Amino acid sequence: MPRVACIGECMLELSGVDNRAMTLSYGGDTLNTAVYLSRLGVETDYVTALGNDPYSDWMLGQWQAEGLGTELVVRAANRVPGLYAIRTEAGGERQFFYWRDQAPVRDLFSFPESADLAARLCAYDYIYLSGITLSLFGPEDRARLFETLDAARAKGAKIMFDTNYRPRGWTDSAAARQAMTDILARTDLAAPTFSDDIQVFGDANADACAGRLHATGVAEVVVKLDAEGALVSSGGHRESVATVPRIDPVDTSAAGDSFNAGYLAARLSGETPVAAARAGHWLAGEVIMYRGAIIPREAMPGGQE
Repeated sequence: MPRVACIGECMLELSGVDNRAMTLSYGGDTLNTAVYLSRLGVETDYVTALGNDPYSDWMLGQWQAEGLGTELVVRAANRVPGLYAIRTEAGGERQFFYWRDQAPVRDLFSFPESADLAARLCAYDYIYLSGITLSLFGPEDRARLFETLDAARAKGAKIMFDTNYRPRGWTDSAAARQAMTDILARTDLAAPTFSDDIQVFGDANADACAGRLHATGVAEVVVKLDAEGALVSSGGHRESVATVPRIDPVDTSAAGDSFNAGYLAARLSGETPVAAARAGHWLAGEVIMYRGAIIPREAMPGGQE
């Protein structure tokens, strides 16, 4: 059975309309993808760093209940995970506030456990990460991450990367562009959202985006175009794949993360890129009909119409 490792940050989340009664949850882009991969039957491990606090224990228990492997989660003494709060204004507009500068994941590749972590990542079929993952690390730790990915690829692992550009995580777009150019040189499957890539690379359209990615050496590309569908490009074949129409979506959180999970799960099961894009659309189409990034397990789609 293929094995996938997802690298990134999952933070504690506080949300609610009343500061005296906030709801505690957790969230993270690569964690969302990992959960959906696990639910789709893919053996998936999450790679991050947490503290030795009760809240970190709680998150680990939640992930394990989803079937995620957590043996590659580093536990840092006297540290606590990052935190963000969602403030909902009149009319439904949301603001996000973050406390994450000292989160232990930022030192993931500096901890003593990092050597063992790097060696164990060589055993996976796919390693998945995003632009948010890259933004966590300074130059030295990012270089260690790249060395780890190079070693894993030398052992046969493939790299899947989603741009997932969030400006607040970078000093400027030039820094993001350089880091992403470096990771794309190591990427086998790129799954960017076009609205993110245009901010970093200025591509004129999805075709130009796919062409640029191929020029860096990426063999397989799926450019997500939100409600317009996706452009799949691989092996000299390029095709637009329509999305699954949904009336009055409730919440688009994790639409791209779940698409990536559906796409990769389908590819690992032997489906073509076009069929994989349809699978990604189908899952994302269900996810946006529920509030929150992770939908109830019983709401997972059982098949495609």
